[in-house]
Amino acid sequence: MARFVRWAALTAAAGLLVTGCSSGSDEGSDGTSGKETGGKTPSASSPGTTAPLPASLTSQKLDWGECEATEDSAAPGGDWECATLKVPLDWAKPKSRTIGIALIRSEATGDDRIGSLLFNFGGPGGSGVSMMPYYASTASELHERYDLVSFDPRGVASSEGVRCRSDQEIQAAEAVDATPDTLAEETAYLNDATAFGKGCEKSAGRLMAHVSTTDTARDMDLLRQVLGDDKMHYFGISYGTELGGVYAHLFPQNVGRLVLDAVVDPSADTVDHAKNQARGFQRALNNYLKSTGQDPQEGSRKIADMLDRIDANPLPTSSDRKLTQSLAVTGIVLPLYSESSWPTLTSALEAAESGDGSELLTLADGYNERDASGSYGTTTHSQRVISCLDAKQRPTAEETKKLLPEFEKISPVFGTFLGWDTAGWCHDWPVPGQHDTPEVSAPGAAPVLVVGNTGDPATPYEGARKMADELGKGVGVVLTWKGEGHGAYGSGSGCVDSTIDDYLLSGTVPKDGKVCS
Repeated sequence: MARFVRWAALTAAAGLLVTGCSSGSDEGSDGTSGKETGGKTPSASSPGTTAPLPASLTSQKLDWGECEATEDSAAPGGDWECATLKVPLDWAKPKSRTIGIALIRSEATGDDRIGSLLFNFGGPGGSGVSMMPYYASTASELHERYDLVSFDPRGVASSEGVRCRSDQEIQAAEAVDATPDTLAEETAYLNDATAFGKGCEKSAGRLMAHVSTTDTARDMDLLRQVLGDDKMHYFGISYGTELGGVYAHLFPQNVGRLVLDAVVDPSADTVDHAKNQARGFQRALNNYLKSTGQDPQEGSRKIADMLDRIDANPLPTSSDRKLTQSLAVTGIVLPLYSESSWPTLTSALEAAESGDGSELLTLADGYNERDASGSYGTTTHSQRVISCLDAKQRPTAEETKKLLPEFEKISPVFGTFLGWDTAGWCHDWPVPGQHDTPEVSAPGAAPVLVVGNTGDPATPYEGARKMADELGKGVGVVLTWKGEGHGAYGSGSGCVDSTIDDYLLSGTVPKDGKVCS
């Protein structure tokens, strides 16, 4: 049962071309030959570093070249270049082993260049190398004055990407009940979680303890230096907002123009985060039901009853696979990410009520990155490895059972699934988590634009204000959009787009609390 924090989930259903470049990892590299540098490199006492960095890292030259195709798709068209950045595997030992971070960029199209604009599209676990060319048309105004740059964070895709189980094992796990009703189902659910963690450990090895959000934020600052930018200009979406907040905390002096869109609540621990998501998806479902003329309470109960029936008797589909309850919930979730997909949800629910699970299965496969050949993407593998290293809280099954009534009250459709997810997601995980909640306070940083959407299903609107408050007075500036879907920029609001463009292109900071309807 994957956590529903993935902006890039929509791209799977849209048939996004997946591109990449070779990881170029330098696993045996030893950076000790270079002298320690000064200049732009922060001192060892800075909150953003653990030790001075060797010149072999800070002075490295990126070998930009043609992007390589993956085995699934062609390389991106247009003026895209790929390269590999060397970063320390362990930031506490920056002179020892390095790994490669896959990069992609397209240089500014105009003459009045500001610098680089770094994107993270969410997850955690989303591939920026794959997503950036797809998103470029949305960012066309920004492209005139910025090099558009993105990356695969450590542990993701072409940057030492983690695969925790085979395609056959993934499909077999679809039969595991993610909302166990019996002791046997509970045992199977937790055993599956243990097996997943062991598979991740086998795949990632030493890397598994070094893929945290903090590690990636440090990688970003090294990338800033190597790109030659004095300040970090950044656009983070969904989980990318948490990454941006952590960066601002570690390197407040290096913050340039940061946009955080579809904001993860930094004050929420594992359980609160799951409750937030239950609220967000239920709110989005209620808005969907209202748009179809249904009473939200009655419509939700009808869907919940259908899910109970599917739990007892999975639905047949046009393939040899059955639609399980877990797959049905995933199929319902995907179209809630975008209001334009609501008609698709209507069709899929009507078909399921008639006994055909094919359409919901297709939607679930889109979210899970399963193609027609039965091959699965690994975004959720990387997502789990990163989030379980970040999060210290590990609710037990017994603790979760006590929480289930509250989850079910929050959402009759999604509550049980997200409640049980708190017990299974990091159950018996091979490495301990680092914190209860991420630290994002950034005193002294330049103003950061925090964008919240009142109808956001995956990162509810309330998180935007909490992020701004934790960034600190005079740093976090909230822009509100009264809209639907996950993310505001490029979603149809001229007010949102122009406000963000003015901030990134001219440095114009809007009044805190500005509302776009």
